[in-house]
Amino acid sequence: MSDIIEVKVPDIGDFDEVEVIEVLVQAGDTIELEQALITLESDKASMEIPSTHAGTVQEVFVKLGDNISEGTNILTLSVSGDTEVNKENTTDTKVEETEIIKPAEVTPDKNQQKIAPTPQATEKETTPVAHSKGQIHASPSVRRFARELGVNVAKMSKASGPKGRILKQDVKDFVKQALSSTDIQSGTGIPPVPAVDFTKFGEIEERPLSKIKKLTGIHLTRSWLNVPMVTHHEMADITEMEAFRKSLKPEAEKIGVKVTFLAFIMKALVGALKDYPEFNASLSSDGSSVILKKYYNIGIAVDTPNGLVVPVFKDVDQKNIYNLAEEMASISSKAREGKLSPREMQGGCFTISSLGGIGGTAFTPIVNTPEVAILGVTRSEMSPVWNGKEFEPRLMLPLDLTYDHRVIDGAAAANFMVALSGYLNDIRRVLL
Repeated sequence: MSDIIEVKVPDIGDFDEVEVIEVLVQAGDTIELEQALITLESDKASMEIPSTHAGTVQEVFVKLGDNISEGTNILTLSVSGDTEVNKENTTDTKVEETEIIKPAEVTPDKNQQKIAPTPQATEKETTPVAHSKGQIHASPSVRRFARELGVNVAKMSKASGPKGRILKQDVKDFVKQALSSTDIQSGTGIPPVPAVDFTKFGEIEERPLSKIKKLTGIHLTRSWLNVPMVTHHEMADITEMEAFRKSLKPEAEKIGVKVTFLAFIMKALVGALKDYPEFNASLSSDGSSVILKKYYNIGIAVDTPNGLVVPVFKDVDQKNIYNLAEEMASISSKAREGKLSPREMQGGCFTISSLGGIGGTAFTPIVNTPEVAILGVTRSEMSPVWNGKEFEPRLMLPLDLTYDHRVIDGAAAANFMVALSGYLNDIRRVLL
């Protein structure tokens, strides 16, 4: 005997709506347990939604380009009565709260610019607010939610609740509209760059940006406009560390991992973060306090064909070099294939952006808000270093620390980099 069951979108994290970029099955298909049904693209990566049952597809309810959310019905499936559900996929699992500010949920502090309605947004919202001057129909929870997003409810032009009451969804829609407007993308009041007809000068080819690049651009622009950033440059002597890394190669090959210098940088970074906890922190939403984190989750910026993504390596302080090397190989592969889950990109404390495999001598990475600092790494090279008696060849690694000057001052940044360089110079100190 067969039963008809519905397969729905499971918990996908903090995303209100995620776009369908692939539909992998159709009516009449026979599918297996955990077979991929559709592929969704969030603001940072794509993810496949697996089937919770094995059976025959009766009807598919989503199509390419749809924006869907948790609980959306994907399809109906004819299954035998004794087929077991994949409990792992059907159990409600709360995804940890993301620390990467999503374009749809901006949380500015008092020092940050508040989102204001634009003429374009006002024209598009056709539902009038049912309140007179000085009276706003919104519950206390909705007002608090609006304040957290920096929205003035008195300036909203949409109220879809009963009797003209402003709902939480109205606030979200207002923020989304503001973020998609020309003014917010070009800097909130900064005149936009005028359009140019390049065909007048020669042949051109126009390629659309991927969704990841578009949303990353909005996030980086917001960070650049709201955070006063300073970059500190340093040179770390990694001669002994590199010799130690190479000595681990035979042992690493036996267990099937490749130890890169990034694993050592992550461990050294944790040592420096423990010495200077204000770097392992975030500024509160109202700008009045610093939130110090007691965990050490390090994000590594990874370049992929679709754009830059930042997978987060959790509890780095509790893992050894081999653990980190194995995890980096796995996560980097998933990132380039667009298979990272939302959970794997959430909860970061500090980010590393490495150009070591490409080149360069220095750069100024942008702070990945709400973090307060980011470390840039470029290619190491042998340089003559004075030891007090003579010059000797040493392997020197350029480091670039960009930090939020509201939380960190120049002296703290210099001390942090001295500590980090010390750990890299003698990685054994991390064990102390």
